[in-house]
Amino acid sequence: MSRETILTRGAPGPAAGQLRRVLGVPSLVLFGLVYMVPLTVFTTYGIVTEMSGGRVPAAYLVTLAAMVFTANSYARMVRAYPVAGSAYTYTQQSFGAGTGFLAGWSLLLDYLFLPMINYLVIGLYLNAALPGVPAWVFVVAAIALVTVLNVVGVVSIARANSVIIAVQALFIATFVMLGWAAIAGSGAVDPLAPFNGDGSLSGVGPLFAGAAVLCLSFLGFDSISTMAEEAKDARRSVPRAILITTATAGLVFVGLSYLAQLVYPSNDFADVDSAALDVMAAAGGQFLAVFFTAAYVSGALGSALTSQASVARILYAMGRDGVLPTSFFGRLSVRFSTPVPAILCVSVVSCAAVVVSLGLLAEMISFGALIAFSAVNLSVIKHYVIDKSRRSVRDLIAYLVLPGVGFAMTLWLWTSLSPRTLVVGLIWMALGALYLAWVTRGFRRPTPTLDLKE
Repeated sequence: MSRETILTRGAPGPAAGQLRRVLGVPSLVLFGLVYMVPLTVFTTYGIVTEMSGGRVPAAYLVTLAAMVFTANSYARMVRAYPVAGSAYTYTQQSFGAGTGFLAGWSLLLDYLFLPMINYLVIGLYLNAALPGVPAWVFVVAAIALVTVLNVVGVVSIARANSVIIAVQALFIATFVMLGWAAIAGSGAVDPLAPFNGDGSLSGVGPLFAGAAVLCLSFLGFDSISTMAEEAKDARRSVPRAILITTATAGLVFVGLSYLAQLVYPSNDFADVDSAALDVMAAAGGQFLAVFFTAAYVSGALGSALTSQASVARILYAMGRDGVLPTSFFGRLSVRFSTPVPAILCVSVVSCAAVVVSLGLLAEMISFGALIAFSAVNLSVIKHYVIDKSRRSVRDLIAYLVLPGVGFAMTLWLWTSLSPRTLVVGLIWMALGALYLAWVTRGFRRPTPTLDLKE
């Protein structure tokens, strides 16, 4: 479902009930890059360094390969269904309402956990900067601030995001310059070390385990598909923007992680969850570490603000349309015209950031994303090859082979997640199936669906 579509319901448009088609390829690409947040490469940097044996850039290349095939599948489905809804719509239209519900249920896991992971890293990095204050204090304070802003209603989120992205771009430029200067002054450097590893682990197993976690970094390219009803020429501009954003972001992630591992060729971190601080200190000393903390925390706070606003409106839409209990989730505040019950629900769930580990949270988000990505790859095959009978040699390559490879890679990454993640994730999917059975009275009633065009 379109997070931005929900956010702008009621805004003036060309006609009642219609969204304005004003976004071109550059605007769509910028939207995707803003949503992905360039510095997200450092969210799981220490964790993936340990998991992959010091091969974060190599792990990113594996993830990027899977994401390019999946992005191509998103592009194919946008041409078929140029409306809001993303993986939920594509799966629903291709496999039916029940399967679409489960795809949306898996994405709901991402939506609920995205604010939480932002609060968690805010606590980690501010605690590292001010060790006298417990991390949970920063987490609770950030949740309280974002909750109040979302309840009151924030109209300048886009402007704030533009400033945050500008600060992150400035930081990246500074990091690149200081990082290469530090490498040049360090003597002999093995340029292949970030791909060969530090010797602690070997083989493709650890590499794919790290690559599976890194799917978290690519959450955002699919968000472009949710803007289909606001693009000038959705069938052409949205697919191009999806592919450009995925490739651009992937290359940025590979480049930043490659430089980071050359600057700090070790997995001996003071704290694996905030390992980026060790990298920054090695590249530019205390100045760069402080600059990084400021840029990263501001980005995390902005992301928490937008992601919590988005998921609250998704929950509200689900409540309004009967997918979730209407009496609670389908209510708007009379005073603020915001979905206060849904906002408070997200805030309560986000309080788990005080106790949950960064590694588990990152893997759970990747779990939900990989389920959705797999569903989209399969939707291409179902829609074009089976339903539309597109079976020429060219069509089979475009609509069977390429999405088939994408599905195989996302499935491999999914099975590379840790056993605890698979257990928790499968429990979540089982709860979704049970809830669907309850809502449909044992599948005797139609599956409720979201009205994505309101």
